[in-house]
Amino acid sequence: MYVLIAGGGRTGARLASLLLNEKYKVRLVENRRNLLSLLHQELPTEVIYEGNPIDPAVLEAVGIREAHVVASVTSDDSMNLAISFLAKKMFDVPRTIARVNNPNNAWLFDEKFHVDVSLNQADVLAHLIQEEMSLGDMMTLFKIRKGRYAVVEEKVPAGAKAIGVQLKEMDLAEHCVIAAIIRDGVMTLPRGDSTLKEFDEIIAVASPEGAQKLAELLSSSIVPEKNAGRKISQ
Repeated sequence: MYVLIAGGGRTGARLASLLLNEKYKVRLVENRRNLLSLLHQELPTEVIYEGNPIDPAVLEAVGIREAHVVASVTSDDSMNLAISFLAKKMFDVPRTIARVNNPNNAWLFDEKFHVDVSLNQADVLAHLIQEEMSLGDMMTLFKIRKGRYAVVEEKVPAGAKAIGVQLKEMDLAEHCVIAAIIRDGVMTLPRGDSTLKEFDEIIAVASPEGAQKLAELLSSSIVPEKNAGRKISQ
């Protein structure tokens, strides 16, 4: 897969480095002298193309017609929009990704300017905070299937609703699969009649709905009293 990156700031340089490590073909276009000197210290010379990323002639020269993805990650929202528009309308690039620098401009980054995916840092942070708050102590290890499912881990707290309940009775099958139970440092593969004990660690594959349901089952009816070591029951 060939990914063309427009913009050689920290985001562009880091993205290029990650993609190269995954064995993608990458070209990064940048024309600012101060950034070019830094880029040549971090990336292979053949990856870097000196030129204005908004210039169609430059995009043509760097091989945009062969690109599968164009990622516009400059610090200028208008430039990111223009590059995405050119990539789609002039060069028929299948996929465009654009960085949103000013959240107030986020409404522009859609099909009107031929942006397939917009990266709005404010929205990403808000989503992560909301997700973490809704799932309590559950930790997301990584996501699969384009983010539709997550591999999550959580320790069963004292007083959890799921303690002593057989897995087949938890009504998780459609949205969540418990893949492993770690008890006293030993991992076991769960069965339908397996039950959870206090302080078990579980690893599960879940959709957002399944993760939420699992979090509810693992919520505890015992909460710590603020600024005290003892616990009180609800």
